[in-house]
Amino acid sequence: MRALYLDCFAGISGNMFVGALLDLGVPEEQLRKELAKLPIGGYDLVIKKVTKLGIQATYFNVKLGWFPRKYRYLPDILELINHAPLDEQIKVKSKHVFCRLAEAEAKVHGIAVDKVHFHEIGAVDTIVDIVGTVFGLRFLGIEQIFASKLYTGKGFVKCSHGVMPIPAPATAELLRGIPYEPGEIEREMVTPTGAALVATLCTNTQGMPTDFVSEKNGYGAGTWDVKIPNTLRAVLGVTNVQVRIEQRKNTAGLS
Repeated sequence: MRALYLDCFAGISGNMFVGALLDLGVPEEQLRKELAKLPIGGYDLVIKKVTKLGIQATYFNVKLGWFPRKYRYLPDILELINHAPLDEQIKVKSKHVFCRLAEAEAKVHGIAVDKVHFHEIGAVDTIVDIVGTVFGLRFLGIEQIFASKLYTGKGFVKCSHGVMPIPAPATAELLRGIPYEPGEIEREMVTPTGAALVATLCTNTQGMPTDFVSEKNGYGAGTWDVKIPNTLRAVLGVTNVQVRIEQRKNTAGLS
């Protein structure tokens, strides 16, 4: 079975996840073409190779232009995704991630899920990261995703609601049942989008399974320059079950 292991020694964000998938072989042209199907504009994609403390990684980010000060509510975002000419499975998984994120925000702030709003800038960034991640996983044929313990960072972060402790309350809500610890970095290393992707898409967050066999490593770069390589390592591989099937095919002379 085709699988992916996320080694989150420096946390995880949406843009790090997309960057790691690009590093594993998702074609930039294909990703741009897929994201262009979304009925949103006012942004450019930044995709480039960078080095983080000696590790070459792919940096992906959404460069935003000027937006009016308005908000998108969860129903608006779900409708936007529904009407985009995307593969149906990409739509379904992307909406699941967004709903998980909105549910966490709603619980933290004590409001109804359909009243959760995202500032236009944050909404565009998050939509691109989530849809881009789901597309990349589908392109690579990933059937299962595993993750290591998450390192969230520590200290405080400034957001639209004021100064919040790290992990931010919505992130902490999303990480219920998922192993994590602060680590040593005084930065927000796990973002709400990164936490929502892990919480929604990962089969298991207890570390690399014992029957996992790696084939290729990809690195997605984060924005910060800190004392450790600010990268997400994504390991593409298969389970031993699939390896044994392939070995039997080869032994029998089958292709």
